Amino acid sequence: MCSGLYDRTGDLVKKLERYCREKHARKAAAAQILAFVKSTENCFERTHTAGHITGSAWLLNPTGDKALMSLHRKLKRWVQPGGHADGQCDTLSVALREAEEESGISGISPISEDIFDIDIHLIPARPGEEAHYHYDIRYLLRAPHENVVISDESDALEWWSAADFAARREETDEAVLRMAALIPGIKG
Repeated sequence: MCSGLYDRTGDLVKKLERYCREKHARKAAAAQILAFVKSTENCFERTHTAGHITGSAWLLNPTGDKALMSLHRKLKRWVQPGGHADGQCDTLSVALREAEEESGISGISPISEDIFDIDIHLIPARPGEEAHYHYDIRYLLRAPHENVVISDESDALEWWSAADFAARREETDEAVLRMAALIPGIKG
């Protein structure tokens, strides 16, 4: 669990600052997330109703030529596995936890501990929940196999190849297509 200013701003701040230096196309979004983390005491808690930090996984199969996509049960769109930090300030651990929970695959490992991608997106209001922002920190991970078990958070799970991303552009968000374009062999 996160506690205190150092924990809240330590590792994630360093990763975001490095990302700002290296990923010029997403520099403005990274700077916005960085400012949010530095200025918001409970940014890792979903109780911060205006928005909160989430962690996601761009999960590749063992050969790296497919990424796991989830038809999200509540959002009704294809997205990468991910979810709320729930007080955990180690966003890589959040991404690993969410990837394992949502895919049913154990033994998932990071390809890199650096941030792969970031996104800020609005989650629409639902009964009992206001519209709010997810400040999403995304990591590149690898699964040891392709056998998945659908969790209660998904209506379907599918491994998508580059051809799938190209053919199903209308079913995905721009941020998903951006991540697909970052990986050779997945690029659609």
